[in-house]
Formats: sequence, structure tokens, C-alpha cells
Amino acid sequence: MPGIGGDTLNWRLRRPKGHPESMSELYLTELVRKALAEDIGTGDVTTELIVSPTRRSTAQILARERLVLAGTEAARLVFTQLDRDIGFELNKIDGSTIAPDEEIAVVSGRAAAILSAERVAVSYLQRMSGIATLTRRFVEKVEGLPVLIADTRKTTPGLRVMEKKAVRTGGGVNHRVGLYDGILIKENHLAALGGNEVIKRAVERARKEAHHLIKVGIEVSSAEDAEIAARAGADVIMLDNMGVRDMKDTVRRIREIGDRVTIEASGSVCLDNVREIAETGVDIISVGKLTHSAPAVDISLEIVENASSA
Repeated sequence: MPGIGGDTLNWRLRRPKGHPESMSELYLTELVRKALAEDIGTGDVTTELIVSPTRRSTAQILARERLVLAGTEAARLVFTQLDRDIGFELNKIDGSTIAPDEEIAVVSGRAAAILSAERVAVSYLQRMSGIATLTRRFVEKVEGLPVLIADTRKTTPGLRVMEKKAVRTGGGVNHRVGLYDGILIKENHLAALGGNEVIKRAVERARKEAHHLIKVGIEVSSAEDAEIAARAGADVIMLDNMGVRDMKDTVRRIREIGDRVTIEASGSVCLDNVREIAETGVDIISVGKLTHSAPAVDISLEIVENASSA
């Protein structure tokens, strides 16, 4: 993995020809290898002691609740990293809605490899499908309104690219990937510069120094600060933890200045209030809990058939 300040190519969402939603194979392989090393360590002592290395089995991966499927690319790679001849046959693609007790995939090959890979593979499916499922619920709540549901940088360290892909799978969109691909002036940046009175100076400096392909965003908490940011040339204005009434008024005031600004709502967003927030006229609603608080869904792997030793 590249270090800070190094080549960031593998951190980005790669889109190879023919696979518009694929991640870099190198990036994903490195994640999977680290996860397997963490779980298996020097060896799966239980499996090695009681299961013949030539025993072959078939297993089903099953949904135990209604969910939106995600993470299958990682799950497949977990099995094939332990045994490249293992079979991993998907019955559903990422983004599919899966019913309780519905079969997601069939895994076949050496029983030892299936057993040693089980926990990591299923954990990826549970985590990523949980994110996709929660994202889909938010997206459905704002159906029919011209607004996008976005994630944030509040992701699991090391899993950001995978988790952001799960958000897209659920119908959401991605915020900036990291600190390197978008300017967002937040409350603490302003505090470090001397308080909110520096909003105009901060936006103008960022606008002047950034190249023409990068947008400048700023987080504000009042209509007055939003107006200052809009007049200073901010491309994106994030309304942070505003009440719905204040948010609606702020949107109106920004639009009176011009319609080129993208308006984002963030903070304290939940399923109960997301539609009301969307109706204020904002363009994007960013929801940190899509990645930092999505509950894992219930998925299991079960051995269903054994073959004789070769």
C-alpha cells in the first residue's frame, strides 16, 4: 500500500474497461491478504488437525435477512487467495435485493480452504451489504426529490475504498475519497485561522491556490456565513447541523446570489428527517452513519455436501 505522499493510484476507485464498478485488483488483493494473515496467522489449527487436506466440500452462502448485496468481489478473492482452484458461483450480483434464506453463492473445492476463508469472506459480505442496505433505505426515503445521498470520510481505516463502493452499490454517491482530492474548509480550519470572520479570506485563498479542476467547499452553520462564502466564490457550501427552517432560509439566500453553488446538508441526518431535509432544496445530503454506523447484516456459510478424499 502506498504511504502518505506516495502514489495514491491504488486508493482511488479504479474503473477498468468492461468493469465500471471494479476496484484495483492489486488494492483489493492487498487488503484480503492482510485480513487472512490477521485471522489465520501461522495456521488454522482446528482445520489442520481434524479435516483432511484432500477432503472436498460444497457450501452455500445464505442471506438470513432482507438485504442489498455488496462485497462479493472481496469475498470471492478471499477464497481464491487460499486456493486458486476453488469455485465461487454467484447467484446474485452486487446491488440485488436478497430475501431471507435466499442463496447468494455456492462455494466448492477443498474443505480446508473453505473453512479457513469462511470468517473473513462472510465478514466482508456482512459489512459491505450492511452499508449498501442502509444506503438504499436513505435513497428510498428521498425518492422523487432532486437530491443525492452521499457518504463522508467517516469510514473504517483501511477499508475506505471498499466501503465507498458499497455506498454506490446501495444507490448513494461518494464524497471526496480523502484529503487529497477535494478542498473542504471546516470549522477547525477556520478556528486555526482565527475564527469565522476569516471565511472570505479562507475561500479566496483556496480558490486562488487550487488548480481549476478542483472545487472549493466550506462548512458553515449560519445563513450569514453561507452568504459570505457564496460571494467569496465557494463551489460547495455545506450547511452543518442546521435546523430545517434555517436550512430552507439559507438555501433561498444562497440561490438569490446565484445558482452555481452546490448546497450540501450534513449533521444529525437520520431516516426520520432525511426527506424533510431534502425538501429544503439542498442538492446533496451527506450521511456519516452510512459507513460509521451501518449494522452488519446476517449472512452465513453452511457446508451442504462432502465428497470423498481424492
